Amino acid sequence: MSQPSDTSSAGGATARPPSRGRRRAERSFGSALGWTALGAVVPGTAFLAAGRRILGTITLLLFLLLVGGGVWLATGGRRTAVRTAVDTGALLWVIGGIALVAFLWIVVVVAGYRMLLPSRVGRGQHVLGAVVVLLLVAVVAAPAVVAGRLAVAQRDLIAGVFDDNGKSATVVNTPDPFGDQARVNVLLLGGDGGEGRDGVRTDTVIVASIDTATGDTTLFSLPRNLENLPFPADSPLAQVYPDGFQAGSESESLLNAVYRNGPAEYPDILGPTDNPGADFLKLGVGEALGLKLDYYVLVNLDGFSRLVDALGGITVNVNYYVPVGGEPSIGTLPDAYIAPGPNQHMDGATALAFARGRFGLTDYDRMARQRCTIDAIIKAADPVTLLQQYQDIAATTQDIVSTDIPRSALGDFVDLAFLVKDATTRSVVFDPSLIDPAYPDYDQMRQIVHNALAPASDTRTSPAPASSAPAASTTGADAPTTPADPAADVGDACAYDAAKAQEALAAGEPPTRNG
Repeated sequence: MSQPSDTSSAGGATARPPSRGRRRAERSFGSALGWTALGAVVPGTAFLAAGRRILGTITLLLFLLLVGGGVWLATGGRRTAVRTAVDTGALLWVIGGIALVAFLWIVVVVAGYRMLLPSRVGRGQHVLGAVVVLLLVAVVAAPAVVAGRLAVAQRDLIAGVFDDNGKSATVVNTPDPFGDQARVNVLLLGGDGGEGRDGVRTDTVIVASIDTATGDTTLFSLPRNLENLPFPADSPLAQVYPDGFQAGSESESLLNAVYRNGPAEYPDILGPTDNPGADFLKLGVGEALGLKLDYYVLVNLDGFSRLVDALGGITVNVNYYVPVGGEPSIGTLPDAYIAPGPNQHMDGATALAFARGRFGLTDYDRMARQRCTIDAIIKAADPVTLLQQYQDIAATTQDIVSTDIPRSALGDFVDLAFLVKDATTRSVVFDPSLIDPAYPDYDQMRQIVHNALAPASDTRTSPAPASSAPAASTTGADAPTTPADPAADVGDACAYDAAKAQEALAAGEPPTRNG
């Protein structure tokens, strides 16, 4: 007699394997929550735990690709990441991509929980599960919201500061903005406008000349009281200022007054332009140095303190007493002084006073401090600070910075910035040891620039770049000596000089208005 089959039940029916619903019912509620949490951190694992192997594998692979792409952007792909960050069209795709990834991630979390949830759970467990899932969704959504806001702030900044449709008398938009240029020359202006000032005076005038092959940069700092700024012979400005810039009194004819007074006197002489003052200076400073200035960047110091505060302050070395306020032209004493000392952390108001202070000091002292202030701002802009304060930083920057650099050139500037980061930066300050600002010899200045940009060659007898500006002849015993290479490392002036600081402290704090 045959034996009954093992697959038969007592009633003779064939036994079936446990259903998917029965397998799910065997999983505990706590286990479901645990796998759901893991699935929120590593998408796809919850699907795999629920038995959905194909869906789980695809989701996990997509997640790993996303992580791999992020790691690449943070390491080998940093240039691509920065290029994307300065492209308003690409940033729109980034914002949309962030929203899509966040949405799909949330769907994965909720779907994983639903698949893992046992068939029989109490009301309390349902409530607890819903709370846990909502918390996980919030954890997923929060970084996406932050990243989206950063991308929107970045896009607004780029669109607000850089314009492909801007009008300029000195920039011609081309598909290849640098072309085969050996150097790119950018005019950096510090506009000292605001309360108590009639218009903007550019008390800071620096030209950054950057080697496009190596990134090596030389900064040329011009004194604010430079007189008779020349203009190119083929410029209409040379016709109205044949002997250099003159606008009435001596104080209104200095370099720092060109930005304001030139366009006021001849508002339409250069044709359509969004910033005639900057174009006046690009033509004049370029002629003075024997360089073609490609672009300008203007930072209005009226909003400078807000930028420093957004960064959480800056740290600088102070080697002598720096006045806070005061007006040397009428003898009004400063309100206070910043005392000498190393590694002084300054808020925005103090940093602005440090960069502006001039009472009892020379313009060259202030020029050096302003370069150190810029260096300190760059150092303060670490990744953590930028992420935490970026919206404030971007909004502040948009308010205080203007430029004629077109958006189409930003990708090339990104490539150049990666070279500059690892290259050398040197500085030439046109102080009285090099020129007399009241009677400047512009041929001599052009020779100095030429020597600084070609230090490897014997430049002592090489000719200066050709220029159309009239300049006084310097011959015989009275001719100044042209240094073979006058540039110095930009960091030297920003280092702490203990002997100089101690000497200043020993002499005591100078008198103040309230002292």
